[in-house]
Amino acid sequence: MNLHISSAFDAGNIEVVNAENPSDIQLKIEKDTNSDFLQWFYFRVQGAKDTACTMRIVNAGDAAYPEGWDNYQARASYDRLTWFTIPTNYEDGVLKFEITPEFDSLYIAYFAPFSYEQHLDLVDSANLSPLCSLEAIGKTLQGRPVDFLRIGDDDPDKKKLWVIARQHPGESMAEYFMSGLIDRLLDDEDPVSIALLEKANLFMVPNMNPDGSILGNLRVNAKGINLNREWGNPSIENSPEVYYVKKKMQETGMDFMLDVHGDEGLPYNFISGIEGIPSFDDRLKHLTDFFMETWKSVNPDMQDVHGYPKNEPGKANLNICSKAIGEEFKCLSQTLEMPFKQNDNIPDAVFGWSPERSIKLGASLVSVLNRLVEEL
Repeated sequence: MNLHISSAFDAGNIEVVNAENPSDIQLKIEKDTNSDFLQWFYFRVQGAKDTACTMRIVNAGDAAYPEGWDNYQARASYDRLTWFTIPTNYEDGVLKFEITPEFDSLYIAYFAPFSYEQHLDLVDSANLSPLCSLEAIGKTLQGRPVDFLRIGDDDPDKKKLWVIARQHPGESMAEYFMSGLIDRLLDDEDPVSIALLEKANLFMVPNMNPDGSILGNLRVNAKGINLNREWGNPSIENSPEVYYVKKKMQETGMDFMLDVHGDEGLPYNFISGIEGIPSFDDRLKHLTDFFMETWKSVNPDMQDVHGYPKNEPGKANLNICSKAIGEEFKCLSQTLEMPFKQNDNIPDAVFGWSPERSIKLGASLVSVLNRLVEEL
């Protein structure tokens, strides 16, 4: 047999240690660019049709979040459209998965990728709507545009709602979420979207980190910078992606912000809030509670039992996006985390937490915002 493993494509990441024996394929995850983070993998297997393959990622124990491998299942696809889970096991620092490919070409990834081509399709198709404008508000370190979508009519008296995603490029479920949100907002036959846009304008950055996405990174941009720790003092030299987006936020103003992420460890969707910022008060507590309760009632994929510990008063890290923005604008500013694993409350044995569920969760935010905007 002629077994070939490659990752020389958009978002690809793997190092082949030994692929001579299909029952003992040994691989390594490559580190993020200019960084010691590693966890994202994405590669193609060719020439193994009808052959039982056992693949081992031998440096999985060095991952940024090794707890992310517990009860985790890798994703596989033959067409890069439908991604399904495959038997996966983590033991003694090695991540092992087994599959007998049904076709001559198979893709395996940490989570279903959202390619740069998909990103361009998303923003360019949105821009065809009369409700939407697309602007390049700056350039990344590698010269790619920071794509900014404005949906609405720019009436200054309307509420200003921001949603950004994919500061951490390996959290590709975040851009699937954005696609669901954007598609519903631009549906001129959806009465909830119509009602929301009568009261608010929306501002969105579907991919904060296109360089890192293409490079196959988990957490950083092309310079090795974790964008979600740059919001206190971003610079064009290190984090232009944050610098230009924060500048645009200051231009437009802000009444609400959601920063969309994925979490490696917890098998749930949850919100990380701003309880620890200096300006957190009864108004922001009411808005936080209203937002969470509304989203839970709209979409049962949301829950608030499992999540990160809340910051003590005044102890929030104001370099983190949602905290920095909540403090600067004195507004409701939240971080959404979606799982790489399952949503254990509503599991799916075939697909796990999937692009489709991420899209539906994004679409459901429209209903939440339509209610929330009355409280802002």
